[in-house]
Amino acid sequence: MYTNDAQGFLQFVHTSPTAFHAVETVAEMLREKGFTALNETSRWTLAAGGKYYVTRNLSSVLAFALPKEGMQPFRIVASHSDSPVFKLKPHAESPVGDNYLRLNVERYGGMIMSSWMDRPLSIAGRILSRQGDRVITRLVDLGRDAVLIPNQPIHFCRDINDGYKYNPQVDMLPLYGEGNAKGALLTEVAQAGGVEPDSIIGSDLFVYVRTPGSVWGAGNRFFSCPRIDDLECAFTSLLAFADAPAERHVNVYALFDNEEVGSATKQGAASTFLRDTLTRIALAMGTDDAGLRALLTRSMMVSADNAHALHPNHPEKFDAENRVYMNQGVVIKHNANQKYTTDGVSEALFSLVCQQAGVPVQHFANRSDVPGGSTLGNIANLQASMNTVDIGLAQLAMHSAYETAGVEDVAYMIRALRAFYTMPMDVLEDGIFSVG
Repeated sequence: MYTNDAQGFLQFVHTSPTAFHAVETVAEMLREKGFTALNETSRWTLAAGGKYYVTRNLSSVLAFALPKEGMQPFRIVASHSDSPVFKLKPHAESPVGDNYLRLNVERYGGMIMSSWMDRPLSIAGRILSRQGDRVITRLVDLGRDAVLIPNQPIHFCRDINDGYKYNPQVDMLPLYGEGNAKGALLTEVAQAGGVEPDSIIGSDLFVYVRTPGSVWGAGNRFFSCPRIDDLECAFTSLLAFADAPAERHVNVYALFDNEEVGSATKQGAASTFLRDTLTRIALAMGTDDAGLRALLTRSMMVSADNAHALHPNHPEKFDAENRVYMNQGVVIKHNANQKYTTDGVSEALFSLVCQQAGVPVQHFANRSDVPGGSTLGNIANLQASMNTVDIGLAQLAMHSAYETAGVEDVAYMIRALRAFYTMPMDVLEDGIFSVG
């Protein structure tokens, strides 16, 4: 069972080489579950009991399911669609004399650069094509081993195993072809998008890892693939959301772009996308602004972004009392300085959810002398404030080109979030809650 869940996730990753493709994959899965697409540029007519979704920038998506009996508080699970990657610059071709054609790229997010070396890579993203009086977006994926970033031979870089510092402008440019390949990339991208090369007037193209996902280890307890952070949470929360009945709450699935670079974009968690959508839901269902504000105080959000499993070779890097492990359940993440939004209230409420679901809970906190990363929970709260807990699943090698997680945790997260969407829970007044 657990391996099947992991294999389903690996297929999701395979169809999601970029944030654009992840959102399209999510949208397709939602349509198969009976969700209706909405457009931000139009007025919304919503029906009680209806199921809908809306995209922004084609790289973020919000879906929601309405109860049959009037407006209710919101239950939101938010994750992100992006991962650290290399993005092609506008003038991407970078020749080396008459012999090689490299691609000029820059880093997106904080990746482990060495993990990208000497492995098969491809190119995917979106192009904007002029078609008569319209500009049309097309998703593209070369879908083949198209580029590779070669390491230096150790004979020319004797200190490569002694803390070599990779220069992104020098060491990390992918090799695409020989000198006579000039212009081939535009032709190949246009062909992948089904358009003429001279019709392309804009693009967002990324290098991505082609190495297939794998289930491995004694008893097949681990799996590895690209972009586990944060597609694992995107996938598990989607499955939980799509199958959870909206009875006591307006269930919301949120997948934001640009978390890896701070979320401060029109489609990021810091944008108005969540607030706009919740407001439009309330207005369409006959709730005014005051009613919406009251509903938000009774709502809850789960910020789902993965956590650092104890590293088998470096246990000294981790807090001795707050270590987490793969295949041992959902992780609640804590930080006194609010890098994570978990507090006593959200910890208690989500712990009860997991208890009802029969899902084990782990707690992660960094060593006090090691600064941690942050995620989207507090950022989203700036636009729509409510009780929020930061959770994730334990994984190794976060921000590597190829990451590792536990097969059993996929099912644990689905069960926990399904319970979150369905378990009766409400805020009676500040500091007093009803549960069960």
